[in-house]
Amino acid sequence: MDKVPTDSLEAKLPPEALQETDVKNQPLDGGSHEGFQLWLHRILVLLLVFVCAAMGVLLLILPWRPEWTDNHFLLGSPALRTFVSNGFVRGLCSGLGLLDIWIGFGEAVHYHETTRH
Repeated sequence: MDKVPTDSLEAKLPPEALQETDVKNQPLDGGSHEGFQLWLHRILVLLLVFVCAAMGVLLLILPWRPEWTDNHFLLGSPALRTFVSNGFVRGLCSGLGLLDIWIGFGEAVHYHETTRH
């Protein structure tokens, strides 16, 4: 069962060389790479929650403000301005804002850290 085929690389290497490769693949500092990955994951989740909440609040409130239709981008296009000022479009954007807030806080609530051994 434990026999290695004679044509494989492991069969041609001495046992000391196999042990050295195992040592080379292990982290030198005893797991600080895992700690870095954990903190990076935490920061990315926090950033995702913040961006989702900020964009959600913006999409929830902005369509009902006068700046939604009275801005520089819509002054040259009256048809687009009429479309954007439609109540359905404003409600659709506000609904997307609520969905965005829900997604962001859902990620925060369901966040859990897994430990690998």
